[in-house]
Formats: sequence, C-alpha cells, structure tokens
Amino acid sequence: MKLTYDRARNIAYIRLRPPGAEVKTVRVSDELNVDIAPDGSVYGIELLNANEQLRAGDDGRLVLVEPDGRERIIPLPAQ
Repeated sequence: MKLTYDRARNIAYIRLRPPGAEVKTVRVSDELNVDIAPDGSVYGIELLNANEQLRAGDDGRLVLVEPDGRERIIPLPAQ
C-alpha cells in the first residue's frame, strides 16, 4: 500500500495494489473516486479536497491500524 499526497492540487491517493494495472475509475462523490482493477478488486482510492477529508476525524491525524490491532499515529502536515 502507498499513500501519496499532491499538496498543490490537494489530492491524496491510496494505492492498494502494485502499480501497472489498467483500472476503471468510479466516481463515488465530488470528493471521492475509486479505481477498480480488472479482477474487480479495489486498486486505489483518490481523495479530492484531501486536507479537509483527512482532517475531518481523528483530530487531524492519520491512524494506521496494524494487522495485530496496534495503532500507529501519523500527524498530517499543516495546511
């Protein structure tokens, strides 16, 4: 998994699979697109207006939950 953020465009992308797949983009809302791989699985998630979406919960922190249930807190950059 890889999370990228384009500060100039305020877009975050969470890629869940290795790069290289052809994808079909499904627009879920004005601020959310989901890329679907040919096998029907989710390839990636694009957050438009990302700062506002990511800061909306968890006190402006990114919370990663490990498979064993442990949480890792990552502060988000200032706007």
